[in-house]
Amino acid sequence: MTITGQEFIDRFEQYCPQYLAENGDPVGLHLGTLNKPVQRVMMTLDVRPEVVKEAIDKKIDLIVAKHPPIFRPIKRLTTDDFQTKMYVDLLKHDISVYAAHTNMDIVKPGLNDWFCEDLEIEVLDFITQTHSFHYKKLVVYAPRSHSNLLRESLGKIGVGSYGNNYEFCSFTSSGSGRFKPINEAKPYIGSVDDLEIVDEDKLEFIFPEKIEKRVIETLLKNHPYEEPAFDLFELTNIKDDYGLGRIGKLKEPMSLVDFTKKVKKTFHLDGLRLITNTKDKQIQTVAICGGSGEKFYRDALKKGADVYITGDVYYHTAHDMIEEKLSVIDPGHYIEQRCKEKYIELFNEWKLENNWDVSFIMSETNTNPFEFI
Repeated sequence: MTITGQEFIDRFEQYCPQYLAENGDPVGLHLGTLNKPVQRVMMTLDVRPEVVKEAIDKKIDLIVAKHPPIFRPIKRLTTDDFQTKMYVDLLKHDISVYAAHTNMDIVKPGLNDWFCEDLEIEVLDFITQTHSFHYKKLVVYAPRSHSNLLRESLGKIGVGSYGNNYEFCSFTSSGSGRFKPINEAKPYIGSVDDLEIVDEDKLEFIFPEKIEKRVIETLLKNHPYEEPAFDLFELTNIKDDYGLGRIGKLKEPMSLVDFTKKVKKTFHLDGLRLITNTKDKQIQTVAICGGSGEKFYRDALKKGADVYITGDVYYHTAHDMIEEKLSVIDPGHYIEQRCKEKYIELFNEWKLENNWDVSFIMSETNTNPFEFI
């Protein structure tokens, strides 16, 4: 089945919604349009000129990136500057670019969960909370002929999903609906001025409060009635908490030096930075935040971390970390490239589930600006 960019992103955002991004994070569509068919989608960490060349050579229709290509406003769009020329080249070749940034870090399971999986760390919690969302309950009445359509269309946007292990959840009870169309009504069933009795289903769902607008839009689009009957209830007994970073435990304690070697081997690094004045200590509780997460190190300390893994640690902050007796492993920012392989796996799962006619391609371009010599 041929799909549009929007149909693909709808499924992507069901897994990794924009509302999980931190305030001010420029996630979403950056260039081009999603209102076109897509046959080749590429996953990348960065959008750099060499990645754009790769996309052009591979005839890519849509790029999904971890790092937003337009992080600050563009003042001029000229081809004399390598950065803005990159945008022009993308538009010229009709390649759209969509970015998911901190929402990729915060979503469960997300990038930091996969890091923990790779390092054999049992995740216990996030490092610092970013969001807390309550759920709502939707109750809608529909003719039995359209119950499955409503369950399917609402389920596709996340209605009826709960936790990481359940989706398309609903409850159905059956009865008789009564109504009498009058005046200028254009009823789907029945005639004006005649009382109608219809076999109807009462469908009940829960959904995260943040998608309420889309839920109502989807309901109205797929319900056959001119004036659908539905109720919304606020639920105070169910909520989802989200946060940046993860903290967990190794199966057995190990020395800091041995664990640092494990990090280096796991992420295929030529080198990394170790910040500590107690190399010989034993560690078991590990905190990790991919990218540049030094500002969360005190949160990691409060959660009882023996060691904190994050990138781009500032010189003076490293001194503070040592003074506060927290050992830190800085493997660099580029370990986030792990997202490419993991999301390609997810994309191909969705392809099989939905019978999509689309190819998913992992960028082969190394965009790490650093190397050890």
